[in-house]
Order: sequence, then C-alpha cells, then structure tokens
Amino acid sequence: MAVITISRQFGAGGRTLGKMIAKELGYSFVDNELIQMVATKAKVSRTWVESIEKEAGSAFQRFVSGLVSKSLVDRILSNERGYIDEEIYVDMLHKVITKIAEGGNAVIIGRGGQYILQNFSGAIHLLLVSGLEDRIRFMEEHYNMNRKQATQAVTIDDKRRASLYRKFGKEDYEKPDLYHLVLNMSRVDLESACHLACKMIRG
Repeated sequence: MAVITISRQFGAGGRTLGKMIAKELGYSFVDNELIQMVATKAKVSRTWVESIEKEAGSAFQRFVSGLVSKSLVDRILSNERGYIDEEIYVDMLHKVITKIAEGGNAVIIGRGGQYILQNFSGAIHLLLVSGLEDRIRFMEEHYNMNRKQATQAVTIDDKRRASLYRKFGKEDYEKPDLYHLVLNMSRVDLESACHLACKMIRG
C-alpha cells in the first residue's frame, strides 16, 4: 500500500498527472479535499481554511477534482478546536496527510506532503518541473485561460507555493534529492510520465 505525493511547479501538470496515476493504480486522488478535511478536523468552515491558503499568496482558483471515500474522511475526524491560524493549519495538514498515508493507496497533491511524509515507509515522492513558457501554455490549453490569465495564474501560484513552504520552514522544495522521481514536463508528455511513475510505484 503506497502513498504518492506530487509536488510541482504550477502549470507543470501535477494535478492532471496525479489523476492519471490514481486512475491507473485504482488509488484515491486527494487534492482540494484536504481543505475540507483540515476544516473538519479544526472544526472551522471551509472558507476559513481557504482564507489561510489565500493569505499564502493565491486566489486559490482550483477545481475540486476526484472524490475521497467517506470512510477515509471519517478516519481523520475528531478534535476540539473551532479556530484556525497558520500554525494550526500546518499542524492540521500534518495530522490529515499522515492519516491518509496510513490508509495507503492515495495520490496526494501538494501542501508539503514530501516533507510531512519524508520518513514515512511506503511514501513515494514525485516532483514535476517545466519551463515557464510551457507552464503558461499548459494553463491556456487545459484550463481555458488566455495568455494574460495563464501568466498571472502561474506567477501568483509560484509566490503562494514559496510562501506556504516557508510556513514549513522549508525553502529547498525543488531539490531533487527530496524526491524519488523528478519529471521535466517540458521534455516528457503526460502519458509517458504516467507510465514511468506507475512502473516505479509498482516496483
């Protein structure tokens, strides 16, 4: 039972590849569901958790993609908070992501999973990188954006990502030695990347 974390430069196709890997392996795909899980565990509204992420530098324009089973959600609940700030948010992320990893068979997108699970047995960490022009083009083609919107989205999310990792006390998130596999999506298409990743995960 593996758990895969996917870190990526915004627009490198991490969410798209994550869905493909999850479908190929029959794993749960966990992306924005983490927001609801953190909100439930902290006993605050989803909007409040979203505001914490927005303060990290992003308008958080994401699509809810894929569903996590109710049993998985049930396993991560129960605490008594009712308030959340950045410190609690990071603490909740640690708890939620660790619980998901313990259940196994999941693909987790972003949010510091490579750090939280760096010593977790059975965790496999992927990093996707891509040239700026390729990332802008990917956003145009896959998210129906014009060039100005795509450029703005990539720029803003790069800042948000750096800010979020600073909350983890980390600024080395693109160092290749943190990962089992680094994929340059300017040189590898999605289908080939999925094949490579699944082959490695299956051993």
